Parts: sequence; C-alpha cells; structure tokens
Amino acid sequence: MTALLNEVALINGWRIATGRHGDGLPVLLLHGTPAHSIIWRNVVPRLTAAGMQVHLFDLLGFGASERPHHADTSVAAQSQLIGELLDHWELEGVHLVGHDIGGVIALLFALEHPQRVRSLTIADAPSYDSWPSPTWRGIHQRFSDHARMAPDEHRALMIRQLAMAVYDKRVMQGELLEAYLAPISGVVGQPAFYQHQVAHYDSRYTADFAERLPGMALPVQILWGAEDEWQPLEYAHRLQSDIPGAVLQVLDNAGHFLMEDTPARVSEYLVEFIGRAERLR
Repeated sequence: MTALLNEVALINGWRIATGRHGDGLPVLLLHGTPAHSIIWRNVVPRLTAAGMQVHLFDLLGFGASERPHHADTSVAAQSQLIGELLDHWELEGVHLVGHDIGGVIALLFALEHPQRVRSLTIADAPSYDSWPSPTWRGIHQRFSDHARMAPDEHRALMIRQLAMAVYDKRVMQGELLEAYLAPISGVVGQPAFYQHQVAHYDSRYTADFAERLPGMALPVQILWGAEDEWQPLEYAHRLQSDIPGAVLQVLDNAGHFLMEDTPARVSEYLVEFIGRAERLR
C-alpha cells in the first residue's frame, strides 16, 4: 500500500490518500467495497508499462484516507471528489475506471461531467436494483448493530464475505486477506466500515439508471467476472443494453474481485480499450 499510495491530497479539509505512477495517458482507478486501493496493485504496473499515468486514491472513509465522524460518504458524495481531485492533479480529463461501487461513482461522475471523461470502464458495478446483494442485505439493514459486534464475530463475517469475492478461494488467504481486513478492523476501522461503507449500500443511487444511461455519449467498456457471487451477470447485459455502444467483456474463472482473479486479462482489456478510445478522440 505504501508503494501504491505515495501522496496525500487535502480536499474540502479531508485528507485523501492518493497515488500517481508513470507517465502518459491519464487514467484514474476507483476501488469498491469492502476494499481499498490494494485491489489495483497488480494492474497499476501493467498500465504504466503500457504508457499510462495512473492515478488512484482511497475513497473518503476507506483505507488510508480520513474517516470523518460527520461526512457524507455515499456514492453520490464520493463522485464529487473526482472533479476536485482532477483539479488537484491539474487534469482536464481522464480515462476513468471504476470497480464495484467505484463503478457507480464513475458512472455518476460521467453522467454529470462527460467533458472530463475520455473513456469509461466499469467492472462488476451495482446498478438498478441489484444492491445490496442478498448476502449483504441483512448486514446493511443492521449496520449499526454490526458496528458494535464482538471483533471476533466481525472478523469471521468479513472473512466469509471476502471469500465470496474471488473465484479462486485460495487467493483470499494469508497476507492478502489480512491486508483487506486491516482497514476495516479495530476500534476505529470496524465502526467506520459500517458507517462509511455498509450504511450506503443503497439502490436509490442507481434506481434511475434506465432513464439516464441511454443519454451517455462516451466510449464505455463493461468488465464482469463470470462467477460473480454478488452482482449477477444479467445486470452487465442490462447495462450494455442501456448504454449506447457499450462493449461487454465477460471474464471466465473470475469472481466479483476480478482484479484478484485475473489481473493480466483485466489489464489487457483496459490497455486495448483506452488506446482505442484515445485514437478515436
């Protein structure tokens, strides 16, 4: 994480842990939940090697970024941070990539500020009425109770949930598992996780996608793990149907955290799509 997040930005008085790597085409990577920027660790080097300048950050209330007691950390509020961070980085536009709720955040930003998005890739993103997914629904409904549950119970619950996020269950073990658990554990991390993440698993932010998405006029790519246990593949096809010209790539032997299962293939699709979008500008 130290290597990925090598800078800090002060946005609206909040400390945001950020990273910037390489030179070339500007790309911004947005992580989802329950995650942080570590999920991009095997993608960033491949993109920089392909001639891209990669930007990333931990969402407000997530990972190494500040976890304020009183702040709106919904996907709608997080989308507003993107423009402010682009200004901080002095970027007029960017190739935007969002995974999970990062995909929702990216979509919301692209809908409001299409002139600042050179291309958009979303991966396994909640949409329409797809969230909270069945396995998270009860947790969402009782998020304040879970914030106070015994640490061992919380850990066991998160280990179960994180195992569901990958196709190859051997991936989410040992050091990597602990890296995912660390920011959402402890006297600060556990309650912050439920306050800043789980509390906002709410389809009201995406309920109007059927009306809004057909108006998009951007190059859009959709990546989806064929074995996603949280976001069914049918929603990827629905997104493709509603977004004009959207390209769908379904990755076999990949779950919801497809960057953990197949980072090379994810990177290949990103490099090819971003390069093509840039040539068509």
